[in-house]
Amino acid sequence: MSAETSIPPPRISVAELPDAVKSLLTDAPIGFALLGPDDVFVSINPRMATVFGSTPARCLGRTPDEALKQADDPAGAAAHRDSVRSVRESGHAVRGRHRTPSGQTWHLTWFPVNDPTNGDQHIALIAARDHEDDGSHREDQRLRALLQAGNQIVWSAGPGGDIREDCPQWRTITGQDLDAYLGRGWLDALHSDDRPRVERAWDDAVLDVTPFDAMFRVRTRAGGHIHYRARANPIMDGAETAEWVGTLVDITTEREADELRQRLNQQLSEAAMRTARLQKATSDLAEALTADEVVQAMSEIGRSGVGADHTSVALFDRDRLRLRMLSADGWVGLPERGFSLDYPDVAARAVAEQTPSLAASPAELRELTENAPEVEALLERTGERAWVALPMMAAGRPIGALRFSFDAQRDVTDEERVFLEALAGQCALAIGRAIVYEREHSTAEELQRSLLPEELPQVSGVRLAAYYRSGSQHVQVGGDWYDAFLLSDGRVAGVLGDVMGKGIQAAAGMSRIRNALRALAFSMPEPADVLTGLDRMFTATEGMDQVTTLVYFVLDPVTGQLDLSNAGHLPPLVVAGNAGPSLLDTEPDTPLGVSSPRGHHKFFVQPGNTVALYSDGLVENRKRSVDAGLDELVRVASAAQPEVVGDPQQMLEYLVESMLEGYEQDDDVTLLAVQLPVIDSATER
Repeated sequence: MSAETSIPPPRISVAELPDAVKSLLTDAPIGFALLGPDDVFVSINPRMATVFGSTPARCLGRTPDEALKQADDPAGAAAHRDSVRSVRESGHAVRGRHRTPSGQTWHLTWFPVNDPTNGDQHIALIAARDHEDDGSHREDQRLRALLQAGNQIVWSAGPGGDIREDCPQWRTITGQDLDAYLGRGWLDALHSDDRPRVERAWDDAVLDVTPFDAMFRVRTRAGGHIHYRARANPIMDGAETAEWVGTLVDITTEREADELRQRLNQQLSEAAMRTARLQKATSDLAEALTADEVVQAMSEIGRSGVGADHTSVALFDRDRLRLRMLSADGWVGLPERGFSLDYPDVAARAVAEQTPSLAASPAELRELTENAPEVEALLERTGERAWVALPMMAAGRPIGALRFSFDAQRDVTDEERVFLEALAGQCALAIGRAIVYEREHSTAEELQRSLLPEELPQVSGVRLAAYYRSGSQHVQVGGDWYDAFLLSDGRVAGVLGDVMGKGIQAAAGMSRIRNALRALAFSMPEPADVLTGLDRMFTATEGMDQVTTLVYFVLDPVTGQLDLSNAGHLPPLVVAGNAGPSLLDTEPDTPLGVSSPRGHHKFFVQPGNTVALYSDGLVENRKRSVDAGLDELVRVASAAQPEVVGDPQQMLEYLVESMLEGYEQDDDVTLLAVQLPVIDSATER
C-alpha cells in the first residue's frame, strides 16, 4: 500500500449519490450547496436557499454575493465573495458565520471539491445552525448520517493530529477501546508493515497543513485485515487549524480486484514470454544440424527460460540399451560412457517411465532414487541441487531425455513444466533431424573421400599436386572432385569438377560422372570429345536440375602442350615464374548436359609454370562474390615466395590458407595443380 501526502480535494458528484442521500439533501435541516467552476450555484437545497433569503430556483445560476444582493444584504455579499476567493486561492476549507435578517446565526464551511468526470474545480458549502440554537445537536447528527450514507466512516482530530472524539465504527471494526483509540492509538490497529509509512504521512500533513491521503491495512477484531483509504482535510479558523475532518472508505474489494487483475496480467505476460521463448526455440532448433548444436541451443533456452545452470541431452545408443550424455558445457557429473535405464538419475527415470522426473532438492533426489550411493557421488562432484528431466518421444517411443539442473534448490511451477514439456517435444524433433543429417553427412563424406584418388600418378617430367578440404561440420558434403591419370600415349589427363547440390545425391552423381569420364578418356582422350560424350551420358542418366561443371585437360610432358575444355567452370590459374600469375583467358562452355559445341583450347606450359584448377569454395563465400574472389586469387598468387611457386603442393596450401583467412569456410575446397618443372641441365648430364 502507498500513502499520498499531496492529493486533489475530495471528489463529489451529485449525480452518483444514492436516492436516500439526495432525499437527505432536500429535506436536511442543514444547508448544502455546490458552486460550479464559475462560482455560480449548480445545486442548492431549500435550507441553504433560506439562509440566502431566497428559493433554490432563484439562487441557481447566480453567485452567492449576487443571491445576497438580491436579498438586499450587501455586507453579507462582500463576505461571501471573499470566502469564495480565499478557497480558490488557498485550496483549503474556510469557515465563517452568516446572520440572516430574521436573526438566525449559521456556521458556514466552504471547501474545494473536484468533479471526477472532468476534473473541474467546484466549491461545496455547508451551513449549520449555531450550537446555541434549538435542535443544533440533532442537525449535527443528521450531517454525520448524510456522510455515512455514502458508506464512509467519519472521523476527526485536533489541530495537532491527535484523536479527541470517539469513532464507534472504527472501534467496532478494530476492537479497540476508547482509550486505546484516542490520541495516536488508532495507528496501533494498522498492519505493522504499513504503520511507519502512514504515521510519517500523517505527521507531514499535520505539520504542512496539507490534505492527507493514505491507503493501508487495518487489523480487524477477528484477526484478519481490511484495506482502507483514509482522507482528511484541515478546517481553518483564519490562519490557524481548528481541526481535521476525514473519512475512511473500505477498499478491500477494489484492492482484491486490482491484485487479481495484476496476477492475471502477470500470468498473461509470463504466458506470452513462454510462447515467445518457445517460438525462438523452434527457430533456433530449425537451424541446428547436429546433435551438439541442438544441445547448445537447448542450453541457451533453458538458461533464459527457467534459469537452468546446466543443460544436457541423454540419447539411446544404437542398441537402445544405454544412454549417452551430450552437454553444452561438457560437464554433467554422470558416467562418461553412459548408463543404463536403471541408473539412479532423473534422465534415466524419465526415459524408463516416459514421464517427467523432478527433484527440487537433494533430499527429494535421495528419496526418488532410494538413497542410491551414486547420488551422493553426484552431489560431491557437482554443484547441482535441483533437477528436472523430460522424456523425448519420436514415433511413439522414447529416444532419450532432456535434462536440466540447477545450482540451488528450486521448485518447477506448473506453468514452467508445461513449457519444458513443449520444449522437450521440439528437442526430440530436432534431435531426430540431427541424427538423420549426421548419418547422411558421414555416409556422403565417406563416399566422397573414397572416390577421390588415394595418390596421384608418378609421371616423368610432370609434377602433380592436389588439395581437398571439406567444409565444416555445419556444411553438407558436396560433389567436388578431382582426378588425374596416365593415358596410353604417355600424356597426362586431369580433371576437376563440381556437381551442384549437397549430400549423398551429389556425391553419387559425382561418382557416375568421374567413372564415365575415365572410360571416355581412354577411348577418345581429346578434351572436346570427352565432354561431348559426357553430355550424351548426362542427358541419359542425370537430372537437368543437377548442374555439373568441370575442367578437363590433357598435357604432353615432352612438348608442354596442354589441351583443355571447360564446361562452365571457373578459369584455371596459371602461375608463371617470370610473367606473374593470370587466369587462363578462355570463355567457358556451358555446364554438362546443356547442348552446345564443345570448345578445345590449346596452349603450351613453359618449364617452371604451374596450372591450377580449383572449386568455387576457394574464391566465393557469403561475404565475397566470385568476381572479387578471382581478383583476390590473382593478387594472392602474385605475392607467393619463389620457393612456394616452385613447389606445386606448397603453392596449393598457400592459396587455400591465404584465400580463406578471415572468412568462414562454407563450402568444400578442392584444387588440382600440374607443373612442368625446370630441368636442371647438370642433373641431365
